[in-house]
Amino acid sequence: MQAYMSVIAITGALAAGAVSPGPSFIYVARNSISLSRQHGFATALGMGSGACTFAIIAILGLHAVFTAVPVAFWLLKIVGGAYLVYLASKILRSARQPLQALHADSATNMTLKQAYLFGLFTQLSNPKTAIVFAGVFSALLPQTIPAYFYVVIPLAAFCVDAGWYFIVAFVLSSEAPRKAYLRFKSVFDSTAGCVMGLLGLKLILG
Repeated sequence: MQAYMSVIAITGALAAGAVSPGPSFIYVARNSISLSRQHGFATALGMGSGACTFAIIAILGLHAVFTAVPVAFWLLKIVGGAYLVYLASKILRSARQPLQALHADSATNMTLKQAYLFGLFTQLSNPKTAIVFAGVFSALLPQTIPAYFYVVIPLAAFCVDAGWYFIVAFVLSSEAPRKAYLRFKSVFDSTAGCVMGLLGLKLILG
């Protein structure tokens, strides 16, 4: 019974973290609104895969690795921050482009596979996500970990993140948000790019 309660508690904690706004939300929202619902879904699958990866690593002892080798966390911060700055620069460069130009460019350059990979790398680039997973797992995993946890917990992490971002993609790719985006595209993209860039710089400099 205690093991089942641990699964429920971990899933609830991960869900609370997933719905918090951050780089993942920005990227799913932008792909869903400016490209297509399918691109939003593909990005959401990438986010879920990233969460699943973090869950597997965390359950195997991510916290112990960061404690034993502090430079590993520092390297993760630098690489993750640089990737977020790169994504921010892409968003800012396209902020003033008409949506039609973006669609033409996306048709040749942004496949669903690429949207998935961007989602995956965006999720994996955030060391705070790794720390959240490590902290949640350290606090809520039972002292003796049942063998099925190594399957159930990563699957739960995938379902939580992918499920949440599927909802985000579905809602934001509907007609009303798209119309609002068309009206305020440069403002939306500039804000999203600046926020993501600041998050990346905070990781690098913090």
